[in-house]
Amino acid sequence: MDPSVIENMIAQGRDSYEARLAAGQARLKLGELDLAIAHLQRACEIAPERSMAWQELGRAQLASGDEDGARTAWKKGIAVADSNGDKQAEKVMTVWLRRLK
Repeated sequence: MDPSVIENMIAQGRDSYEARLAAGQARLKLGELDLAIAHLQRACEIAPERSMAWQELGRAQLASGDEDGARTAWKKGIAVADSNGDKQAEKVMTVWLRRLK
């Protein structure tokens, strides 16, 4: 999806976790890391209890060269996934976190 469409929705006041997550994922896919990180950080602020944005934020931060940021995001994401019973997300982020060490 074209991230500018989602960003226009956000600018028109239709900001949400889902919109920020989608925009962040789209920007990440395009390699536009600063924009991806900004959207994913906002998604984490809107719904810190949802693990997917933490997972994607870590990916974006790692891609930008910020290993400490990725580590922090994934640790938070693992805790969130554990509290939600999201075992798959917990496993994925645990593997990625181990690869950083």
